[in-house]
Amino acid sequence: MHIIKHFITVTTHRIRVMNLCFKCGLPWRGITHDLSKYSPTEFLESAKYYVGKYSPIAECRRLTGKSEAWLHHKGRNPHHEEYWIDTTGPVMMPYQYVVESICDKIAAGKTYKKQNYDQTEPLKYWYAHLGTIPIHKKTEKFYEYVLTDLSIHGEKYILNKKYMKKTYEKICGEKTKKKNSKRK
Repeated sequence: MHIIKHFITVTTHRIRVMNLCFKCGLPWRGITHDLSKYSPTEFLESAKYYVGKYSPIAECRRLTGKSEAWLHHKGRNPHHEEYWIDTTGPVMMPYQYVVESICDKIAAGKTYKKQNYDQTEPLKYWYAHLGTIPIHKKTEKFYEYVLTDLSIHGEKYILNKKYMKKTYEKICGEKTKKKNSKRK
């Protein structure tokens, strides 16, 4: 069991996501990102199957055929596509969660690939796993558009509130919620 190494990996990942979410104007999503990974259900299984180069959830699935940590995690974290599958099929992800998910994919690549990470990694990962779970067509198009821009233009181009809002509204056809500063 690799308790210390897993703790460092999870915490490093969370800090990276938090910093990226801050850039996109979603500080609360960054602060609360993946807190369930510290719960006993997720933490203990992940420490047991820790490998350091990829997710311990994938290693647990490879060895046992399932992951209790994943079943726990996906139901509590709306930045995962799997969270947005209803009995009628996939549901479009709301703005704040799909942007957090983009930040999560970038941070995961950096955490596991370390010095071998480059800005094309999230898009490569996306294409490698596309079709493995149902996903709403607009959400899928948003991911592909943003991750393609990342691979071409880099983080500075996509990791900001203006780019994310404009792109979400263009692709998903929904205005993002603006906070009303006036009291009624």
